[in-house]
Amino acid sequence: MPRMPGLPRLPRLPRTRTGQRRAVQGFVLVCVLALLPSTWMYVVTGDRLRTTADAPHAEVAVVFGAGLWNGEPSPYLANRLDAAAELYRAGRVEVVLVTGDNSREDYDEPDAMRTYLSEHGVPDGHIVSDYAGFDTWDSCVRAKKIFGVDRAVLISQGFHIRRAVALCQEAGVESYGVGVDAKHDVTWYYGGAREILAAGKAALDAVFQPDPRFLGPKEPGVARALEAGR
Repeated sequence: MPRMPGLPRLPRLPRTRTGQRRAVQGFVLVCVLALLPSTWMYVVTGDRLRTTADAPHAEVAVVFGAGLWNGEPSPYLANRLDAAAELYRAGRVEVVLVTGDNSREDYDEPDAMRTYLSEHGVPDGHIVSDYAGFDTWDSCVRAKKIFGVDRAVLISQGFHIRRAVALCQEAGVESYGVGVDAKHDVTWYYGGAREILAAGKAALDAVFQPDPRFLGPKEPGVARALEAGR
């Protein structure tokens, strides 16, 4: 039957056994290479995942942004902030660094996160905002280079927390991760699928260590908050 005009030509399998064997080997190689970044993340994060009940003490908790709904934290972000507030009330962390996107005037993740935490028992003076946490690598590098964080408990959903820990480790922050529970809805499945591609970018960030989109001068917010609490 003739091919319909405008349709792409489908690749044909090689006719010879040697050609078919090489095609299969090539396919397997591509699959292995695609899985290498995820394998790296699992190796690096090893025993560094915890729950809110057994998280180690650290001066700083880092909460990554996860979107706003009508100016308020999305349910996923609210779950992360609830975990941070729980760690603070339990005395496992002393300061919460909220890192997110404030690239537009009408979109301010860190301030929304700060307000939520303040309403859930974390004093405003113990919350520090990073307004240029545009992605996970940027947040990790800025935590180290801008805010002087050497050790932290990171808080995110389970599908993201390994990547966060692996990248912060590479950025020089000794990290432990708390993966909070989340409803297995469309967003959860999308996030899990997205991590396959994000793992590749994470591996490249770890190898090439690019500067964040915005670095800027050092900020004493974390040091001041810790000093005020002593």
